[in-house]
Amino acid sequence: MADSSSASTSCDPTDASLLRRALRALVLFGTTGLFAELVLLEHWHDSTQAIPLALLAMALAVTGLHVVSPTRRSAWLFQRVMGALVIVGALGVILHLRGNFEFEREILSDRAQGSILLRALQGATPTLAPGALLQLGLLGWIADADLRRFIFRS
Repeated sequence: MADSSSASTSCDPTDASLLRRALRALVLFGTTGLFAELVLLEHWHDSTQAIPLALLAMALAVTGLHVVSPTRRSAWLFQRVMGALVIVGALGVILHLRGNFEFEREILSDRAQGSILLRALQGATPTLAPGALLQLGLLGWIADADLRRFIFRS
C-alpha cells in the first residue's frame, strides 16, 4: 500500500516543467498587459517615465524568447530582466509616493506630516501601481527557481 504522504510530496519532473511554463506564460501575459496600459496612459513624458516602458519591452522580448526556446543564455537574460523589474518597480513606488507627497505638502502645508502622507498615498499618481512590475519580476524569479528543490521534495 502506498504511503499517502509521499504521494502528495513527490513530483514527476514534467509537473515542475508544466508549472514553470505556466508561470512564464503568466509573466508574458502580465508584461503585455502592463506595457499596453502604460502606452494607453502615454507614460513617456519624461525620461523616468520611459524607463518602465523600455524595461517592459525588453521583458516581453526576453520572456518570449525564454518561453519559446529556453536555454542557459535565455535563462540568464530572463533572470536579470526579472531582477530589473523588481528594482524598477520598487523605485517607481518611491517616485510616485514622493511626487504625491510633494504635491500634497504644497497644498496642505498647515497639516501634520502623517495626514499629508495619507493623502499622498491616495494621490493622483497611483502610488502602488509600479508594484506590479515588482510582482512580475518576483513571479519570473519563481518561474525559474528549481521548483523540485523548494516545493516538490521527495
